[in-house]
Amino acid sequence: MHSRLLALAAVAALLLMSACASRDRAPDKPVIGVSLLTLTNPFFRDLGNAIKQAAERQGYRVVLTAGDFDIGKQKNQVADFIVQDVAAIVITPIDSKSIGTSIIEANRAGIPVFTADIKATAEGARVVSHIATDNYQAGRMAAKALIEALSGRGKVGIIDHPEVESVIMRTRGFLDEIEAQHQQSGSNIQIVSRLAAGGAKEKAFQVAVDMLQAHTDLDGIFAINDPSALGALAAIESAGRQGRIRVISIDGLPEGRQAIASGKIYADAIQHPDQIGARTVEAIIAYMRGEEVPPEILIPTDLYRQDDARKDPTLPQ
Repeated sequence: MHSRLLALAAVAALLLMSACASRDRAPDKPVIGVSLLTLTNPFFRDLGNAIKQAAERQGYRVVLTAGDFDIGKQKNQVADFIVQDVAAIVITPIDSKSIGTSIIEANRAGIPVFTADIKATAEGARVVSHIATDNYQAGRMAAKALIEALSGRGKVGIIDHPEVESVIMRTRGFLDEIEAQHQQSGSNIQIVSRLAAGGAKEKAFQVAVDMLQAHTDLDGIFAINDPSALGALAAIESAGRQGRIRVISIDGLPEGRQAIASGKIYADAIQHPDQIGARTVEAIIAYMRGEEVPPEILIPTDLYRQDDARKDPTLPQ
């Protein structure tokens, strides 16, 4: 009898401990799945970190991945998020149209999709909100800076990346402002070359080499991001034409800002990945609360010249 009572007491103690452990264990946090273009570019690292930090403050867990310029890999990441039944998905599409099938699958699963920095343009793919740099405004700002740098006239090449919607808007803004300034003030900027380099430094170097060889009288280059600008700068220096060709970019990476500080790049239309990340999480939280979310949230850029770089506390002075 005594041994039976001891056994019953032991079972009761185990049940009590199990109940306490269940009460103490925090419920699983809702998950936000994020698939970025890449994590090798500091812009996207900063964007991913901003999403992660803002989401964690709101009680979410973030699974942060990158497609590394491989649309098949990115589609697999989105498929994994769907299987995991995440609370929301954030994508910076590697291909603005091809990603549509993955977004549609998430739509069917009832998972809200948000895009950051790069818009999805596929028909039938429903995105709650697109949060990004105002790329059209950035392109116009870059054009104004290049007109300023060239005193209103010169031959210019564009290092492009037309597969991505955000870059399409940058280039469109740039070309529209060139035309508007020609009509308004008589500036005479001639676009003599427009070559794609995939937004990558190494490819931009090769593209810029070809551009410089084809146009020995080139005066300026508009690069759609800092890696492209830095590749162009390396080609200019290799050709011994530094100081003769003005380079304008859109980005604001540390290496790009350092090149502006040293006078190698004239100016950047600076993006704010931290703001994009924070506003993306704000949009997700608002949607989860049943609030109305704007279909597009645009963050304006600021022009960053050498004087700004000299006062930049993040750069060595």
